[in-house]
Amino acid sequence: MKNIVLIGFMGAGKTTVGEVLSQKLGRIFVDCDTLIEKRMGQTIAEIFAQKGEDFFRKLERECIEEICQREDQVIACGGGAVLDPQNVERLKRSGLIFLLSLPLSGLEERLALDQDRPLLQEKERGKRIKELWEEREKKYLTAADQVVEVKNMSAEEIADLIIRNYRKLVKEVEL
Repeated sequence: MKNIVLIGFMGAGKTTVGEVLSQKLGRIFVDCDTLIEKRMGQTIAEIFAQKGEDFFRKLERECIEEICQREDQVIACGGGAVLDPQNVERLKRSGLIFLLSLPLSGLEERLALDQDRPLLQEKERGKRIKELWEEREKKYLTAADQVVEVKNMSAEEIADLIIRNYRKLVKEVEL
């Protein structure tokens, strides 16, 4: 079966929803950021600080290339994975891509106290979140097979909606 791929801005809930989906479907859950952290023995923030964003994006590309060779997974991508067209192409070939979408105000609220986001280590967090959102929004929408509005929904509700939509989309592809 095709992979279920979750994309979206940092703080949208990809990891949490991915874990729920994995449990409900009995599939392996792969979080790209967690996989990179385990392999490098460092947090994403440490990798960014010590080696830079370009180095991290290279690791992310290698991770996506590897995990897309397997099926029956739930994959949570890092927020910036869609910036690389190669990543998007590989993810599309390996599965169906669901964008977890949340309004900018909701993202700002979720990220307000999160100190572990390397791209948000500036004083003007709100401004930086807006800049990153504007840079990525179109790429998220272009990459997604389906957009899932997650505002005011629990991880369980989001997972159930994705499962229903995944099954519909897979049937359409098979016809």
